[in-house]
Amino acid sequence: MKMIRAIVRPEKENDVVLALEAKGFPALTKTNVFGRGKQKGIRVGPIHYDELPKVLLMIVAKDAEVPVIVEVIRNAAHVGYEGDGKVFVSPVSEAYTIRTGEKTE
Repeated sequence: MKMIRAIVRPEKENDVVLALEAKGFPALTKTNVFGRGKQKGIRVGPIHYDELPKVLLMIVAKDAEVPVIVEVIRNAAHVGYEGDGKVFVSPVSEAYTIRTGEKTE
């Protein structure tokens, strides 16, 4: 299993969620976050915004599903400008369902 963490623009959140759902991946966790990437924020006139609002999407998926999920996220979140976001993939060694105690490997 893998954990996919995608940081996307807030205005693209709904597009990404709907695209994942359409491909059969409805389960995810969303969190509103703030951060900055290589662009180090944004300047609007004399005002510099150091950290920008983003949305963090987290999905745990089978290894074989990861390339499809990453591609769906990339396509749905793409605007073409700095700050489009990032996708991180990490291994998940174990998962437990709280209600039943069932372990998933």
